[in-house]
Amino acid sequence: MNDYYADLGVAREATPEDIKKAYRKKARQLHPDVNPGAEAEAEFKRVSQAYDVLGDAAKRASYDRGQDPYGGATGGFGQGFTFSDIMDAFFGGTAAGARGPRSRTQRGHDALIRLDIDLPTAAFGGEQTLQIDTAVVCSTCSGAGAQPGSGTRTCDVCSGRGEVQQVQRSFLGQVMTSRPCQACRGFGDVIEHPCFDCSGEGRVRTRRDLTLKVPGGVDTGTRIALAGEGEVGPYGGEPGDLYVEIQVEPHDVFTRRGDDLHCTLEVPMTAAALGATLPVETLDGPVEVDLRPGTQPGQTLPLAGKGITHLRGEGRGDLVVHLDVKVPTRLNDSQRELLAQLAESRGESSPTGRMGSPSGHARRHSLWDALRGR
Repeated sequence: MNDYYADLGVAREATPEDIKKAYRKKARQLHPDVNPGAEAEAEFKRVSQAYDVLGDAAKRASYDRGQDPYGGATGGFGQGFTFSDIMDAFFGGTAAGARGPRSRTQRGHDALIRLDIDLPTAAFGGEQTLQIDTAVVCSTCSGAGAQPGSGTRTCDVCSGRGEVQQVQRSFLGQVMTSRPCQACRGFGDVIEHPCFDCSGEGRVRTRRDLTLKVPGGVDTGTRIALAGEGEVGPYGGEPGDLYVEIQVEPHDVFTRRGDDLHCTLEVPMTAAALGATLPVETLDGPVEVDLRPGTQPGQTLPLAGKGITHLRGEGRGDLVVHLDVKVPTRLNDSQRELLAQLAESRGESSPTGRMGSPSGHARRHSLWDALRGR
């Protein structure tokens, strides 16, 4: 027999409130939207089954006596089935007296919305205002579902039991079974005058504002769980949870790779050759970087701690600046003469170039090498 107390991590003398808190904590950790995977899904089902038993006073009392609604009993028919299980298998119902009226109050559904944020907010965090359409408690009836001044009356069909009994024949003889009452839908009472605003459901849909604190380091696909901010359940039931999925908008300058940022800086040929100090934009504002003389195209300059805040842990990633050396395509006569003089002084008036293999080995080729077939 399953140990439902161990599944929820509570003691056998735990109060109903302790059981509810333990279930909500584990459900938030194991919910398939937050923790995908077969193991987490199986654990989520096991925890939900445990709460279904321990969260119901009648089921819990039966379980404490040694009967397990899902896994059998210590006695009975010998194969782990109670008398109610056999009635369910043959007739689709339960044995007389096994149910009783069910509560109108139910937990609300969880909700999932998407939030678009810019790169600086993803990097440093910040507050965002959300507008959500959700179900809230009806202010007219305060969740009761009935018009003010009215209430409910006991169901005439089931006399408040929430179920009706039927006698059916089987190989065991005549068997009494119970089914939910159709007149009151199993509640045991009927709302005579439903509230006009909520149509007797105890909740209405509305739009409300919610302030969300976005932690620094989130990325596209990150989900933030807000406990109790989902839909209110029928008849003022406990609200579900709200999950906010982050979508980071593309940036005009920076590209994100993990917690590092990458950008390209165009460098004039003369600055790359002579060295220079150039301004670079970062998420923190402009900074100056020093180029060494002889900077080559494709080189990178890492700026430590100028990237994205680590979501888990301290510190930030880096900003990697990729250098793009721009060769001039249009020269006037004086500029062309100056470059020609530079080439002459460096012995590059008739350049031979250097060829290299993918392994990085390079050698100089000349016309004499070509004539010799090298």
